[in-house]
Amino acid sequence: MKTQWNLFIAFFRVGMLGFGGGPASIPLIHKEVVDKYKWMRDDDFGDLLALANTLPGPIATKMAGYIGYRVTGIGGMIYAVLATIVPTIILMIILLTTISSIKEFDWVQGMTAAVVPVVGMMLAVLTWQFINKARKGLGWGRALVFAVVIFILLEVAGIHPAIIIAFLLALALLVRDEPGHNARKKEGDR
Repeated sequence: MKTQWNLFIAFFRVGMLGFGGGPASIPLIHKEVVDKYKWMRDDDFGDLLALANTLPGPIATKMAGYIGYRVTGIGGMIYAVLATIVPTIILMIILLTTISSIKEFDWVQGMTAAVVPVVGMMLAVLTWQFINKARKGLGWGRALVFAVVIFILLEVAGIHPAIIIAFLLALALLVRDEPGHNARKKEGDR
């Protein structure tokens, strides 16, 4: 029961402090799950985040559901998901009833503007962690080539991210099933 309570508290904190949506919540989830409670290793978290990004829907609730299920089963999944969405529901009800009357105040506009760089820095740290993980798995050369190619596909060619993600998932499955892939990987680990 203590673990389920910890799950609820961890994801309630994420729900309360994750201002800026799902991407802003990811570093908070990482802090709770990997650093504080040690329910996952850093590599497992990165894999979960990559998988969660390929599925439709809000990322924070997908991650909460999986992590809760992994830690204590169905009950943990329910606690984690509820803890993630309840703060948002409460805050939306409170804020939507008062926001129209106070949105013109300078302190409200200043508070909103001050959150932007904080969220930006949290996303920059997360980006660096992904770059570092890609470097470890692929090496600098391949990681940079992947980054440049994906940037060109997204920004220059205008290809939808879902198409790129689906293609990369299929490519990963093909490469993983390629004969000798595991042997090469084991040799590279030595």
